Amino acid sequence: MVQKRKIPERKCIVTNEMKPKKELIRIVRNKEGEIFVDETGKKNGRGAYLTKDKAVIEKAEKTGVLNRHLNGEVDTAIYQELRRIVDGD
Repeated sequence: MVQKRKIPERKCIVTNEMKPKKELIRIVRNKEGEIFVDETGKKNGRGAYLTKDKAVIEKAEKTGVLNRHLNGEVDTAIYQELRRIVDGD
């Protein structure tokens, strides 16, 4: 019998839903305090996950939820990059 591999799930910080990691985008703040989009999901640092959904990204930007999660100022360029990723998917 083949063991079914467990799909890693993470929680979207806007919707609070648990989803497979592949359906989420990870945003990271590293030790230097830089905040960036981590498309590989493997970079070091404090990570926060958002659902790949335009409405979720808009809400995250409006509420500043990423700033709170990552204890830093999230640049508007980050949100633009997130939108680009969602549109490209």
